[in-house]
Amino acid sequence: MKKTIIAAFIGLSAVSLQAQTYEFGVTLKKYEGDSNSSVSYGGQIARHALHNSLKVLTKKPDAEKMQAYFSGSDAGRLIIDPVSKDGFAIKQTKIDQLSSGKNLASSAYKGVITGWPGNLTGKETLEQMVAMAAKTKSGYDPVNGYDYIQLISKFTMGAVFYNKAVNHYLDELLEADVKPNDKAYKDGVAYTGKEHVWDEAFGYFGAPAHSMNLTAKDVVQITKRNPEYFTKADVNGDGVVDLKSEMAFAYAYYAASIDASSDTNYFHTIVQAFLDGRELISNANAEKLSSSEREALKNYANIIAEEWQKVIAEAAFKYAGSVYSDLEKIAIIEESHGDVKKAYRSYIKHWGELKGFALALEAAGRELGEAQVQLDRLIGFSPVLFGDAQVVAANGKGGYVQAPTITMQEYKVNMIKVQNVLASQFGLSARLKDKTAGLDKVLNQLNTGSSAEND
Repeated sequence: MKKTIIAAFIGLSAVSLQAQTYEFGVTLKKYEGDSNSSVSYGGQIARHALHNSLKVLTKKPDAEKMQAYFSGSDAGRLIIDPVSKDGFAIKQTKIDQLSSGKNLASSAYKGVITGWPGNLTGKETLEQMVAMAAKTKSGYDPVNGYDYIQLISKFTMGAVFYNKAVNHYLDELLEADVKPNDKAYKDGVAYTGKEHVWDEAFGYFGAPAHSMNLTAKDVVQITKRNPEYFTKADVNGDGVVDLKSEMAFAYAYYAASIDASSDTNYFHTIVQAFLDGRELISNANAEKLSSSEREALKNYANIIAEEWQKVIAEAAFKYAGSVYSDLEKIAIIEESHGDVKKAYRSYIKHWGELKGFALALEAAGRELGEAQVQLDRLIGFSPVLFGDAQVVAANGKGGYVQAPTITMQEYKVNMIKVQNVLASQFGLSARLKDKTAGLDKVLNQLNTGSSAEND
């Protein structure tokens, strides 16, 4: 199936000049407005800005402010991140300049998330995380091992962006009788149903419109608002970076960062499939898509979904390696009777990133079978804590139940197994921070009682 999809992708790309910028003209025959563009995904960029802003707020949590960006829709909310800095000016300063009335909660995954205590839906999981974060001093719960800054951010990316894009816009909304291409999406707009559906999925990926003219490193540095890369972001030369079309967010950043650190090409593969699919729709000239056109469009959608899923799995793989390294550091510090506070904080941070990405893999309604069960059990509801305990359940009162499980050093074996599951299930190529070759060494250390650094 994969070979068929890729062959179709290459074949369709070869028969026409590929679009290099995500910009397409108006095709609606009865459109009477003054817009020259049929592209619109401001609502998705608004949610990216809400996500970025919520992440900043979680570092100094205030329940009311966090809810304003998570579930609120009031006018006047400022963009907290990304904002202008010296050498990197941002055009928009308020969420409403991107799109009004948007929030994150209403778009979150409605299915059950098995990897988090309580048997909650994706939306309920995020609601609980936001509520629990508001009770901490800095988004950090050392008792249960939760870094809510990372958990909320990484899972929001999956439960909202990934879920809505691949499980909604690139799936059910591509059917012939849904949002047809021969009708306006709604009265008065400059785009057809299928044009807008495709655009919204692209918006959730978070890539600049001119991505094919950027390297993976460019995209990473633009996301970080590096002044040295301002001119690469400001493609129209107006002196400001337009968040709607010139900035990078979320999964676009992670795809590019993986590519920049390896020989993979996730970012440009995904963007090119988006461009080719949108060009196909545009070339239909506001007529209904034929069965062959819809089949080709679904092939592009499958490429996007497959590669996007791999990006999430690659990120989880990387952070499983980081957790492994943190556990090694903790063991060394403990042996020398040093202060493990800093190493433990790093461990909790990296575990939050691992868990957030692992939960994100659940959030698209795609059956992962045994792999999902393995990931849930190997990673657990929390990292292994001092005292060799983990969170094992919700207590029904908004808190968690802990119980003895395995030692921190035994948990290193779990991290290697997590990497093996991810690599096998998703066919990963980058495999950053790969620890899989060290399984025999760790098992020997556990059997002999030696430290992480003793050979």
